[in-house]
Amino acid sequence: MVAGHRRELLGFASAGLLAYAVDLGLFTWLRGPAGLDPLTAKALSFVAGCSVAYAGNALGTYRRTRTRGLRPYAVFVAVNAAGAAVQLLCLAVSHYGLGLTSQRADTVSGAGIGMVLGTALRFWGTRTLVFRSGDGAGEETGPLTRGGSGDRTRSWNRTSGGRVGSWTG
Repeated sequence: MVAGHRRELLGFASAGLLAYAVDLGLFTWLRGPAGLDPLTAKALSFVAGCSVAYAGNALGTYRRTRTRGLRPYAVFVAVNAAGAAVQLLCLAVSHYGLGLTSQRADTVSGAGIGMVLGTALRFWGTRTLVFRSGDGAGEETGPLTRGGSGDRTRSWNRTSGGRVGSWTG
């Protein structure tokens, strides 16, 4: 189980690092040679980074889960936007609330503390809201019940159309 969690964390981190590189590289290019304004450039690079992170997690870290349609992607983007909001909140509290206005203080609060808290939120949201997993390492989801012989089996609800049912089913 520990190995599964370690694998999950490494896969999540790898997808995140690649997404960060895409976000940073695209933002730099859009601001420089492409000549876009900072907010447009950041919005486009954020969506590109989210797309890379989603693909990395869907095809790598959480490949054993079944996600279909646009809903999981939309939830993933929302989770990442919430993580970005946490980073901005840390920066705002430090800079405007506590009066720590140096570049170093902004870096520590936004890119340090904010990044750690935002990443924790992203990891939790990705694993619980987007790629729901029984053990967190990419197995199919669903509540577990004890069978007659004491083995753990997925519950089944006939009205679910073959999908995993509820505890009451």
